[in-house]
Formats: sequence, C-alpha cells, structure tokens
Amino acid sequence: MKTDKLKKIQLEKDIETKKILKKLASAHRALAELKGIAASIPNKNILINTLGLKEAKDSSAIENIITTHDDLYKTALNLDGFKSLDAKEIQNYIAALKIGFHLILKNKTLTNNHIIKIQSVLENNDAGFRKLPGTTLKDTATNKTIYTPPQDYNTIQELMTNLEKFINDDALSEFDFLVKMAIIHYQFESIHPFYDGNGRTGRIINVLYLVIKDLLDLPILYLSRYIIEHKGEYYKLLQEVRNSDNWENWILYMLNGVEQTAKETILLIEQIKKLMFEYKNLLRTNYKFYSQDLLNNLFKHPYTKIGFIEKDLNVSRITAANYLNQLAKDGLLKKEKLGTGNYYVNEKLFTILTERT
Repeated sequence: MKTDKLKKIQLEKDIETKKILKKLASAHRALAELKGIAASIPNKNILINTLGLKEAKDSSAIENIITTHDDLYKTALNLDGFKSLDAKEIQNYIAALKIGFHLILKNKTLTNNHIIKIQSVLENNDAGFRKLPGTTLKDTATNKTIYTPPQDYNTIQELMTNLEKFINDDALSEFDFLVKMAIIHYQFESIHPFYDGNGRTGRIINVLYLVIKDLLDLPILYLSRYIIEHKGEYYKLLQEVRNSDNWENWILYMLNGVEQTAKETILLIEQIKKLMFEYKNLLRTNYKFYSQDLLNNLFKHPYTKIGFIEKDLNVSRITAANYLNQLAKDGLLKKEKLGTGNYYVNEKLFTILTERT
C-alpha cells in the first residue's frame, strides 16, 4: 500500500504571514474575553458539563454519531428505562475530555500516554497506536482514497514522539500558540495514530493545548460546530497542506474558527449567567432551602435527579425529592417520568443550550 510521506514537524520557513498576524490579534482578543467571562461563573463544572456536552454532541456528529440533546441528557441520568448507544458513545466523549483536563492540570503537559488514555476512554478500548496496516482516509461521497497515513507502527510512534515534543517544548518554535495549535491539529490528524477516534481525540487535544498554554483556564473553546459548518473546507485545507505545504489558508481557517467560536461561547455564557442570576434571586427569596450548591446543581445538570441533589447537597433522599418536587410544582423545573424513576428539567437552560442544534 502506497503511503503519503509525512514528515516530522520541522518547519524551517516563517509561516506567520501578514494575514495570519492580523487574524491572530483578533483571535487572541476573543479568546482573552472568553477566559475572563468564564472566570465569572462560580462553579467550573457548570461550564465543563453544559458546554462539554454540546461539544461532545457536535464533535461526534462530524463522525456521523448522531443523537438528540434530550437523549444525551437522559443518558447522563443513568436511569432504568432508557438506553441509547449513540448517546452513550457521546457521553464517553465528555468523560474523555474531563480525564484529559485532569491529566494536564498538574504539570501543564500533554504526553502521548495522556493522548492514548483520552482515546481509550473515548473508544472504550485499549488498542493504543495502530499496529496493523490498512488505514486510509476516503472521500465519503466517492469512496476514493484521498490520503494514506503512516502504516508502520514504528513510524507512527516516531512521529507521535516528535509531536509530543512540539506540544510541550516551547523552545522548539517561536510561533504563536494558536499557530502551533493549528500545526498540532494538522499533524495529529495526518499521523492518524489510532484505529478509531482520531478526529474526536484531535479536537480534545486542541482545547487542552489552549489550557496548557494558559490561553484558557477551562476546556470550553470547542471548534466542532465551526467544523460542521465548514466541513468541506476543513478536509480540503488539510489536504492542501499535505499536497502543497499551503499553511496560510489552513492556519487562517483555524484562527477564524477560534475567533468565531470564542465569540459565540461568550454570548452563550452570558445567557447562562443571566439565567443563573434570575434563578438565584427566585430561590433565595422564596425558598428556605436555597443554597449555592443547589443553584450549581440545577445549572450543572440540565436534567437533574434526586440522586444528584442527594450527592451535591449532602442531604437525604427524601429531602432531595422534596426540594425538586417543590421547584417543579412552582414551575422552576419540569418533572418527567422515565421507567421507574423521575427526572427534572431546567427548561430555560435547555432552551439556551439547544437554540443552535
């Protein structure tokens, strides 16, 4: 099988053109604003859970794993009476993202072992890097092979070691971190080191890299929606780098994605903040059982349940049920039955999170 020769990352020419430098300025401004507004949300798990689930859904949709928001949130409840294999697979994505975030926090590094762990959670297997030949990337419309990644295990390992160094050793390149992110994403997708899950793993690497380089504190800049909207261009520009070293258009595409997605996420977080403030005032004014932990729970879980309240508030099951039933009776939540259990929907939050499906 003929393999397209993929080089290690050793860019000798300056690929930061005037167009790229101009776009870098606006992309960094948007990212800095996103970092700031995210810090104003009192509990980091609110954004990781809610925005992470949106990203999990979109990222999986690129790979034709499709589900509804309703199914996705129901799956997170782990209640009897509901099973969705696609939704469960998407839940694996959010689990992989959280594990990746935990792994990088201590030393602000992203190693190959970390990447392998992320992919293993995502795909629920321990296959590791590809050892058998036969992987090709095909045009979905024509089924024609458009790119053949490295086939040999030793070559894959060698290229991934080179990529690992590029991710973690800033002395290897003076390029801007956002330019490096675009290079890393291109290289990872071109190595295609795993049998499955390369696209989703690569998109998790993107946001973890931004956290490692302190451009964000939380992994909440998700490019999957942007990629879905410009999917043809995404694959075309990746291939142009492989075929003709056309870095400028690829990097501009990624920078546009960062800027556009950051601005959209800022608006989304502002809506969540406004609704949280509204609920905080209602709860604090009208309910003796108000607490910040209760408020956080109702926004961390668009669909919550008695067990979540029990755990987060450290109260009895009867007390948790009383809280939720009272909020449902007063219209702050909507009570639904699933199998033998109940769940409670924060409908206003659900609307905010699903306006753009």
